[in-house]
Amino acid sequence: SSPNSMNVSGVNTVTEFILLSFPCSREGQILLFMLFSALYLLTLMGNGSIICAVCWDQRLHTPMYILLANFSFLEIWYVTSTVPNMLANFLSDNKFISFSGCFLQFYFFFSLGSTECFFLAIMAFDRYLAICWPLHYPTLMTGRLCANLVISCWVLGFLWFLIPIIIISQMSFCGSRIIDHFLCDPGPLLALTCTRVPVIELTSSTLSSLLLFIPFLFTMVSYALVLQAVLKFPSSAGRRKAFSTCGSHLTVVSLFYGSVMVMYVSPTSEHDAGMQKIVTLFYSVVTPLINPVIYSLRNKDMKHAMKKLLGT
Repeated sequence: SSPNSMNVSGVNTVTEFILLSFPCSREGQILLFMLFSALYLLTLMGNGSIICAVCWDQRLHTPMYILLANFSFLEIWYVTSTVPNMLANFLSDNKFISFSGCFLQFYFFFSLGSTECFFLAIMAFDRYLAICWPLHYPTLMTGRLCANLVISCWVLGFLWFLIPIIIISQMSFCGSRIIDHFLCDPGPLLALTCTRVPVIELTSSTLSSLLLFIPFLFTMVSYALVLQAVLKFPSSAGRRKAFSTCGSHLTVVSLFYGSVMVMYVSPTSEHDAGMQKIVTLFYSVVTPLINPVIYSLRNKDMKHAMKKLLGT
């Protein structure tokens, strides 16, 4: 190896990165700051009110709503892993993010996203048990199983990308410190490493693909079985209720997975940066904002609990 690559190896020459976010005029940055602050507050309020409604309404202490409250809790942290830093970035002049800050964001954003994939799968599994095995459901989906599923989602989610992220953080970064994105994403990060390491790129895209496709297939199979069972329901009212619950779940699943798959199934930075930002915005900011709306508007018990919560 050449002498100059020797002195770089093992030394991270980069101590901070520059997150370009959405480059525009000062006024534009302030407008974006106001827009995203409003979206962030609405997301916190929407998901927070679902958590409160489930905690306070005794009738909602069932596995479906406990999973939903956990999902809302997850959404709050998911959006918090990106938006506050993005807001600070809009107002700052230098757009810096420290090396450790960048990798922490990468870790939390990906771990929470992984946890979300697992949650969508167990929520589908819960609906499958409830609709396809209604008589056995109370004995199958016990509080204990529900708690175990929730804990497994969190643990698996936070372990899934741990090793690749540690390995990437040990790599040496050279030259430009500029990341043309609003968060520390592996595509732009890997592009800044001194030497391309195909093994790492392959590992991270394989892990991403497995993470997306296994829970996605599991989720889709669950809903396919649910729909098959629903179509056999004798009463149209029962059919309607099951369709509306599953319809709202499926909407969330397709929004989240649709945008994530566009992004990560094609490997490192093959999309132009603008497209990358828009798609990422979709699943990191838009879905956590509309999930509570989808889940609560389509659901009578949830609406009732919300009204009680708001005292109307």
